[in-house]
Amino acid sequence: MTAASHSTPHPGLRARLTAPARTVWAKHDRGTDGWLPLWRHMEDSAAVAGLLWDTWLPANVRALVSSELPEGLGDGRRLAVWLAGVHDIGKATPAFACQVDPLADRMRDAGLQMRSAKALGPDRRIAPHGLAGQALLGEWLRERHGWARKQVGQLAVVVGGHHGVPPEPGQITALQRHGHLLRSPGPSRAAWQRVQDELLDACADEYRVRDRLAAWRDVRLPQTAQVLLTSLVIVADWIASNADLFPYFPQDAARSGEERVAAAWRGLDLPAPWSPPDPTEDAQQLIGSRFGLPEGAKARPVQEAAIELARSMGGPGLMVIEAPMGEGKTEAALAVTEIFAARSGAGGVFFALPTMATGNAMFPRLLEWLERLPSTRDAEHTVLLAHSKAALNERFADLMRDSRQQIVAVDLDAEETRHAAPAGLVAHTWLRGRKKAMLASFVAGTIDQLLFAGLKSRHLAMRHLAVAGKVVVIDEAHAYDTYMSVYLDRVVAWLGAYGVPVVILSATLPARRRRELVEAYAGTDGTPEAFADVAEATAYPLLTAVTPGGSPVMRGPGASGRGTDVVLEPFDDGMDALVGRLAHELDGGGCALVVRNTVTRVLETAKALRATFGDENVTVAHSRFIDVDRAAKDAGLLKRFGPPGAAQGRPAGPHIVVASQVAEQSLDVDFDLLVTDLCPVDLLLQRMGRLHRHRRGEGQRDRPERLRRARCLVTGADWQAEVPVPVRGSVAVYGAYALLRSAAVLLPHFEQGAGRPVRLPDDICPLVQGAYADDAGVPTGWADAMADALWHRERHLADQAERAAVFRLGKVGAPGRPLFGWVAAGVGDTDDSPAGRAQVRDTRDGLEVLVVQRRADGSLTTVPWLGPDRNGKPLGSLELPLDQVPTRQAARAAASCGLRLPTQFSYADVMERAIAELEELYVPAWQVKDSHWLSGQLILALDEDCQTHLAGFSLSYSESDGLEVTRD
Repeated sequence: MTAASHSTPHPGLRARLTAPARTVWAKHDRGTDGWLPLWRHMEDSAAVAGLLWDTWLPANVRALVSSELPEGLGDGRRLAVWLAGVHDIGKATPAFACQVDPLADRMRDAGLQMRSAKALGPDRRIAPHGLAGQALLGEWLRERHGWARKQVGQLAVVVGGHHGVPPEPGQITALQRHGHLLRSPGPSRAAWQRVQDELLDACADEYRVRDRLAAWRDVRLPQTAQVLLTSLVIVADWIASNADLFPYFPQDAARSGEERVAAAWRGLDLPAPWSPPDPTEDAQQLIGSRFGLPEGAKARPVQEAAIELARSMGGPGLMVIEAPMGEGKTEAALAVTEIFAARSGAGGVFFALPTMATGNAMFPRLLEWLERLPSTRDAEHTVLLAHSKAALNERFADLMRDSRQQIVAVDLDAEETRHAAPAGLVAHTWLRGRKKAMLASFVAGTIDQLLFAGLKSRHLAMRHLAVAGKVVVIDEAHAYDTYMSVYLDRVVAWLGAYGVPVVILSATLPARRRRELVEAYAGTDGTPEAFADVAEATAYPLLTAVTPGGSPVMRGPGASGRGTDVVLEPFDDGMDALVGRLAHELDGGGCALVVRNTVTRVLETAKALRATFGDENVTVAHSRFIDVDRAAKDAGLLKRFGPPGAAQGRPAGPHIVVASQVAEQSLDVDFDLLVTDLCPVDLLLQRMGRLHRHRRGEGQRDRPERLRRARCLVTGADWQAEVPVPVRGSVAVYGAYALLRSAAVLLPHFEQGAGRPVRLPDDICPLVQGAYADDAGVPTGWADAMADALWHRERHLADQAERAAVFRLGKVGAPGRPLFGWVAAGVGDTDDSPAGRAQVRDTRDGLEVLVVQRRADGSLTTVPWLGPDRNGKPLGSLELPLDQVPTRQAARAAASCGLRLPTQFSYADVMERAIAELEELYVPAWQVKDSHWLSGQLILALDEDCQTHLAGFSLSYSESDGLEVTRD
């Protein structure tokens, strides 16, 4: 269906224009000398906008755009189509038209005189065509339709910002002083104005807004609607500017506009948004059918309560689900998501997670849920794994391969060329790339993708469109520090303004953060008393819900009844003591988890333990493995230490896993004994979630007798001092204050031991809130140390907040206030690269390398221990020729060996030296378009002993231990 099919056929723009207006050009291909007249691109863009509105935009986006317009959705569609039609009116100016001499000459012959591009000189940059179009549209609305100057900006800014950056006030002022860039002075000036007005008049008539302009004059368009209209125009322009879909003249001059648009839309083949019905099943049926519960299994109380609360809310809103590890929060969130989507008109889901590893783990779960949804069975929907290494994920790579299509106009009588089935989940070819990928309907990815929506950057409107039409789920909300929270809170506030349904998940969320998130979404600045109960709630599990502008509602559903008592014991930090204690505890067999706060301590601990237990009985897991090894480590841990019935090969004899913080999140693993460095109490509780996580026989009788009671030894501190002294590495990671507060709330459990175990889940809330409360008590004798630690913490947090605020997006402005300067003083382009992530995370800009092996003869290969692919083809020791592009298999295998170098390499002088040394291995043959896996990558070549030197450090890598770094 084309835009024109909504009403009586229109004559088209060309028929409304005089000869001079028809000569104005919009597109030119220097290679073929093909071109498009402006009227043709205007028609194409408007028609595409109408189709996007009718068949692709989620219902909630259309509703928000239309919310303040007198005739609702009808006005919304007319406005969107018209703005898409006029978005390039700034090309009808001398500043733009002078760029291609033959096309400019045609315009001169029609009476539109202009100086050459060389003669106009650098002043041309004062009038980019978006800004010029904003000025022309504003003038037309004022002079021909009686709009006040302050009213025109809210619409004209859509034209001004269609290249990703709304103009700033200074740019507008500068253009006003250079009128010759909009119309050539002298006799030709009137001709230029006639053509500009003629084009704008023609669009007003063709898209039937002339009679609506008076009614729209008093509308105050919300800034959220301005953003969405801008992003819709950007998408329409991108599609209409694709020469494969909309060929240039003279090639395509013969076809009618409707034929041209129909062929392009058929070739693009964008799936419609998700539009689920409101599920009618009760909570038990809903959870059972959507997640394949076995016969007799029941929904957890948290899941039932979340579904009931979602159904009782007056409209779309935010729900915070706080519940213990293993209570089914993910399933509860997805069940709530289905209800929220049905009731709000959201057309998709974004599931945001803290790391790439957790994103990879969530992606297949999201797909399985989608495949069970009745609303997705007979339709095609787009999916995305959103992080920088998603192409290496086998499941997502399969979807991309199976969904491939050629984006080209397809005539109505042409053969279908699509590879994917007509219904199902696809990774659509057009929805790929940094700016468009997040427009897919269903996305699992890192939290960075959401935080980018709060970062002033180019094409920010596209990121807003990507989340505005979805239900957003934020997992592990406790995992984000102050720096990230500055961005998260601002994004949540914009989500509330958009009316986007949001579900936030956490097992250990401090009450202050709960309140901050709820207040940000509700948008109730100035009425904190309404939210006092949110910060004071002590129920656990706890559900908190609020609608935009509303008051919060809370529910305390109770846990499922599954619980664990964990006996805590402070333990000396000496390595000999640890080895001896584990030898004693594991004498009768069993599996222990040792969690260290730094990779250095992980490796030191593993070395000491192997001397006693043997290499085969000690497993290492941390973040300094190449990507493929890290994934294999996670899979191996799940396979051996996962839930009963699912795990295979759980060691019977003594086995110890020594891990860093990678063991805290989203790994369903179960150990008999836990040893952990002192860390913030919420993270300590996450680590405890890996202790006796599953029932192994009645009363845990399938565990070794000595280990049938859950015990956690807390080390990483000098417990003999009057005030505990954490080890330096832990202080560097978490700060002394968080560690001392953790020790303080755990002190009664340390002192009373088995007489006062930590009761999970009952003690989770009091421990977390006690550690993070502003008025928390201080143990006797700790006051001075705590005060000093607090001073350093407050300075650090203030520094984080100040630095994060530099590029943070502003608050939602008043309705009618134009988006002028919306991303001023921003970061420019941003993406999910190390540099991009560093803008929304308080991390040093670390180096990422691809690890390969250099043989004695100087040739390069993939590292030798890589296992075969799914088809049994070897991936290890594949040749990486230096004089040509490696095979796709070899290049992809090398790309799977990405490694982020540790913080030693993030300091400016060391980084500069390291980059210089790495760039010595620059392979020109790999820097081509056909080598996308390797092009632009830094290559770290290990010798045949898997060692090398870099920037004054010795590097050694092993499949078992990952990267070890020592100073030369």
